[in-house]
Amino acid sequence: MIVTDQDLQYFVTTLKNVTKYDFTEYSDKSLKRRLQKVVTDFNLDLVGLLTNIKQDSSFAEKIVREITVNTTELFRDPPVWHLMRSRILPRFQNNKTINIWHAGCSTGQEVYSMMILLNEMGMLDRAKIFATDLNTDVLEASKKGVYKYRFNIGYLDNFDKVIKQNPLNFEEYNDIPYEKYFDIDKLKDTITIKKYLTDKPIFRKHDLVKDGNLFFAKFDLILCRNVIIYFNYSLQNKVFELFHSNLYPKGCLLLGMHETILGPWANKFEKIGQVYVKK
Repeated sequence: MIVTDQDLQYFVTTLKNVTKYDFTEYSDKSLKRRLQKVVTDFNLDLVGLLTNIKQDSSFAEKIVREITVNTTELFRDPPVWHLMRSRILPRFQNNKTINIWHAGCSTGQEVYSMMILLNEMGMLDRAKIFATDLNTDVLEASKKGVYKYRFNIGYLDNFDKVIKQNPLNFEEYNDIPYEKYFDIDKLKDTITIKKYLTDKPIFRKHDLVKDGNLFFAKFDLILCRNVIIYFNYSLQNKVFELFHSNLYPKGCLLLGMHETILGPWANKFEKIGQVYVKK
């Protein structure tokens, strides 16, 4: 079947009525594309899909996991991490504690990227790392910190650019072994993050649409990359309000490469690259 706009609205309304999930303010274009993939993959028409959702809560959870986007990688977009290393994280160098929230953490590579960078800067021991996502499957994957080697082998180049490369002189490399932070088993096709890293973050299920701050803490840094691009304008502003109210003064918000703050919240932040600093 071909999913129509009417089908999409019926799906969103039904899902909201029979579950706790509200996708009414997600981008119609991206949600429609993902719903189309779901009905194709499950070989169901919309009536069959919604019947199963109504009758089986575990099936409903599975569908929600299918329509949420979970794409990430180790040190994704190295120039962003160069900015973090040179201009953003040094702001917190003298903090007794550094509270960091990864909102929409997906499978955790970004969480561990941040921790590796903090460790190289001598700041990890003072950092409190909080990570959330709507999808329980990716949260479990985050906690384990085990990734496919062949799928992620290209991302080791990102590690080299961000961690091994001297940020002040790109021609100079530091001899920092991968084994300091993760174990590579080519036979088993795995990259396994070291236990001293996987034990540190606090992972929680969280819905940016309706949940507030789960941690009863203010944050120095919030990372929410490639998430709000799937929200409509109204929901984006609600999320920006949530982030702004839970950042310390001069706290920083990192968005994705193709995301920006528009509208009423734009003048409440100072923009430095993809980082927004609370005024």
